[in-house]
Amino acid sequence: MVEFKVVVSDPKTGRAYNVDATGGAAGAIVGKCIGDEIEAGSLGLAGYKIQITGASDRTGIAAKKSVPGAGRKKLLLAGGIGFHPVMDGERRRKTIRASEITAEFVQINARVTAYGEKSLDEIFPKVEGEKKEEKKSAPKARVGKK
Repeated sequence: MVEFKVVVSDPKTGRAYNVDATGGAAGAIVGKCIGDEIEAGSLGLAGYKIQITGASDRTGIAAKKSVPGAGRKKLLLAGGIGFHPVMDGERRRKTIRASEITAEFVQINARVTAYGEKSLDEIFPKVEGEKKEEKKSAPKARVGKK
């Protein structure tokens, strides 16, 4: 069974929402490419349109829009998605996923392009205590020379 975690970002508010897509909703995404615009009604977002902006598979390998087809490819990269060089002129051969969405993907990133009647805050009510509070730890004792 195909199952995706779709991260829908709202450019108006800057918030992102997680939507679990299984069965028919996930089947509507399979075969699309990065950059394609799709109806989000199957994801529970009636009236919304979303644009696929990126994706990654279960091992964390990112998909690149400029690579046609499906599956993994080994490319010589000088920067951008999938590789961030440390030195000037550095290039490295890295494994990248092609732009077509397949069943091997786990996470799909998308951006809202057309809004429905209900706002996303109404569809996804905020849960109290959603953000984890940082624990305040006791100051550490310093060990050093006297």
